[in-house]
Amino acid sequence: MKHIPRKRFGQHFLTDDAIIDGIVRTIDPRPGQVMVEIGPGLAALTQPLVERLGRLIVIELDRDLAARLRAHPQLEVLESDVLKVDFTQLAQTHSGAKLRVVGNLPYNISTPILFHLLEHVRAVQDQHFMLQKEVIDRMVAEPATSAYGRLSVMLQWRYAMENVLFVPPESFDPPPRVDSAVVRMVPRPDPAPVDVKRLSEIVQVAFSQRRKLLRHTLGRWLEEKGLAGDFDLQRRAEEVPVQEYVALAQAVPA
Repeated sequence: MKHIPRKRFGQHFLTDDAIIDGIVRTIDPRPGQVMVEIGPGLAALTQPLVERLGRLIVIELDRDLAARLRAHPQLEVLESDVLKVDFTQLAQTHSGAKLRVVGNLPYNISTPILFHLLEHVRAVQDQHFMLQKEVIDRMVAEPATSAYGRLSVMLQWRYAMENVLFVPPESFDPPPRVDSAVVRMVPRPDPAPVDVKRLSEIVQVAFSQRRKLLRHTLGRWLEEKGLAGDFDLQRRAEEVPVQEYVALAQAVPA
């Protein structure tokens, strides 16, 4: 039976063979690697991946699609909300191998998924995701650009990222109303040690009123924390490089 895309799951199924081939070549799956696909849907990307890998773990929330996927002998199907999946434990149950994570992420919850995976980054080798192009533009944005923001800082601290493939709306059924793209995310081998919650709090405060100088937002926050230093507050949040936010998070007393 034909599967009707469900809006509540943000389902847009990839149908363009040329794009699928481009994504698979970008991911470059190899036999024996432990790979996890989030939201396999109708298996457009799943099948070419598993043909190259031999085995593939898939995470699917839609019970009807999960039932279909279980009929595939080479798939390990986790019927679950991806936000509830413990990727660290998943890696441990597969001989401790680092995971390669891929997927056409539901655009309505893509940012929560990215932050959930950030909590398990030590168990990940790399990530390749189809996302709304606007989101990827924010992820890879440089300082002093309009796209640079909280998402840029929080992810660039921990990943080297690259926009690797443009995907137009007509590559999907049903077509979304936005352009899409594929991002490659590789965890940095030696990230600066930092309290992630503290960094997140600093960045959230800084970008809360991004048009104002930081002395009006972050400056007040730093005063409350009793931190005196040489941090330049005569800038807007988007003008501060990632490494300066990280250094500030390291300097704030617990």
